[in-house]
Parts: sequence; C-alpha cells; structure tokens
Amino acid sequence: MTASVQPALDGSVPEPQDDFETWAERVRPAFVTAAKSGREFASWHIKVAEKLPEPPNPRAMWGQLLHRLHDEGLIEPASFTTTRDGSGVRTWRGTRAARRAAA
Repeated sequence: MTASVQPALDGSVPEPQDDFETWAERVRPAFVTAAKSGREFASWHIKVAEKLPEPPNPRAMWGQLLHRLHDEGLIEPASFTTTRDGSGVRTWRGTRAARRAAA
C-alpha cells in the first residue's frame, strides 16, 4: 500500500491497513499447521483457536484464503458445519501431501 493516509480531524493517523497478501502471509502458518495435523476444520475454528486477525475484507477474504490453499494443494474439502450464528460453512482437511510433509 503506497497511498498516503490523511490524518483524522483530531490529528491522529490511523494504523495502516494490510492488503490481502500481507494478511494472508501472516495467517498462513496457522492453516499450514492445521493441514499437516490431518484433522477436519473450518476457517473459523483456526481463526478462534489461534486468535488470528481479521482480513481487510472479512466477508470475502477468509474464503479467498481457503480457496488459495486448496488451489495450492494444501487442503481439500471435507464436509460442512455451522458457525455460531447457524450459517453453513465448508470444512477442510489437509491433503495427503500436506500430511506427509508433517511426517
């Protein structure tokens, strides 16, 4: 992010916001560890357990991250579960290659 940030009326300068790539690199290790474990998980399980920060756009970027990890061959779809508010979400597990990397 190279744009300058305008100070607020009180003179304070807001903290710089991460872009998707910066955020994804920060939270990726938690998902790699989960994939290597072989257990089934939903993204929010990892987010809560590891106290991960929210992405710049939470409504879209959690899914974007999981689909990227899937495209990279790290995780595969497993099943579905519900969130705290009752919404249905996909669950994932590490691929055989990810689990082998842990051995």
